[in-house]
Amino acid sequence: MKAQDLKNSILQLAIQGKLVEQKVEEGTAKELLEKIAAEKKQLIQEGKIKKQKALPAIKEDEIPFDIPDSWEWVRLGELCNYGKCNSIPATKIPKEAWLLDLEDIEKDTGRILNKKRMKDVKSNSSKHIFNTGNVLYSKLRPYLNKVVIADEDGYSTSEILPLDFGMNIFDRYAQIVLMSPYFINYTVKCSYGVKMPRLGTTDGQLAVFPLPPLEEQKRIVAKIEELMPYVEKYDVAYSEVVELNKKFPEDMQKSILQYAIQGKLVAQRKEDGTAEELYQQIQEEKKKLIEEGKIKKTKALPEITEDEIPFDIPENWKWVRLGNLLNKLTDGTHSTPKYTVTGVPFISVKDVSGGKMDFSNTKFISQEEHDSLYKRCNPERDDILLTKVGTTGIPVIVDSDQEFSLFVSVALLKFNTDLIFNKYFMYAIKAPVVQIQARENTRGVGNKNWVMRDIANTILPLPPLNEQKRIVDELEKLLPYTKQLVK
Repeated sequence: MKAQDLKNSILQLAIQGKLVEQKVEEGTAKELLEKIAAEKKQLIQEGKIKKQKALPAIKEDEIPFDIPDSWEWVRLGELCNYGKCNSIPATKIPKEAWLLDLEDIEKDTGRILNKKRMKDVKSNSSKHIFNTGNVLYSKLRPYLNKVVIADEDGYSTSEILPLDFGMNIFDRYAQIVLMSPYFINYTVKCSYGVKMPRLGTTDGQLAVFPLPPLEEQKRIVAKIEELMPYVEKYDVAYSEVVELNKKFPEDMQKSILQYAIQGKLVAQRKEDGTAEELYQQIQEEKKKLIEEGKIKKTKALPEITEDEIPFDIPENWKWVRLGNLLNKLTDGTHSTPKYTVTGVPFISVKDVSGGKMDFSNTKFISQEEHDSLYKRCNPERDDILLTKVGTTGIPVIVDSDQEFSLFVSVALLKFNTDLIFNKYFMYAIKAPVVQIQARENTRGVGNKNWVMRDIANTILPLPPLNEQKRIVDELEKLLPYTKQLVK
């Protein structure tokens, strides 16, 4: 339950007479109405107010819920001057007077966000006059719940109705009723207009209002004000829990990947051999390909120092530099090609940043330009693409035979898939140990870049080949469950 839902529940209980107990000594709402009627009659006789047309009696089917026996249902128009506001031309309003606009009221809270003075506003339209203690009700988009009690005399735009409830209706209780779920639902049903729905004067006057005795009104308000600080604390706690829930699946994935590349997810087996043996096979295969002229010899990478190693791994594993595992490490073209309407897809970081290849919104280049670019950078099925500009460190396995070319924002990782399982490679890059290095080594201010030299120097743990496969099997059993944690 959100904090606003909890607040709404409290307001609804309040106007149903379920928040505080009823006390016999406080009298009844019927007696209060008789007192209000007598005072109105006196004011009419003195010429201070005009006699208003009687509103229709409340029918049974208009009553939305039960209220205590000491309460009464009464029409809103019988309790206040709904729709009968005094107005004044803007030119006659004092420059230092308070002018209230809808935008100055916070949604759902009734808080005043800004107190403008007439001198700071350019407006020639007439304004409503209100007095201290008036309930200022927004008839425009009433579902926004913008209801304020005036703490000083002032003027409002025409969308705001100043309601004078007199001395026998506690202004804060009236505000609570107008902000309650019951009244909001009523206004939604009765409002007219599409873009800017509003509550009409007649519908506002005819709205039924749950009225308790005056002293009970005050006790209801006191109880709500006692509870609201707890609602605010709940709101903070709820927001923290929501944020935690959002992060939890991602954090759980990171933890599982971290366990995997620390050698803690599956057992080590003697018959799998060692990563050192595997690493030597990889180097021998690279040497052979260099001698055959199939790949180019690259500059030797520095030995891994003790202080670079972030955690212990099993004895049969090996810390390696990413570049030493690769037959080829390059990136896409550094020059913007000439785009065509159709042709060969041209992949950039945006097309792989979602964690998979997405051809749905790619640009295209000609076959001729693709053939030229492909001589240097030739992505093929089972290779790994790695984002290196803007959003860095996202690995994607090429799972298509579709021909495509790459932009500079994506690196190409080619390796011997008979000796390194590409899915293990992908998960190792996704793991915190590599992601931290990607983040620390991404340079620049605007379009940040993870440069090729730093990608090559990235360290990661290498297990024997069969263990790589068993790690991937286990990961693909566990990781789908993390996605279900948000449901």
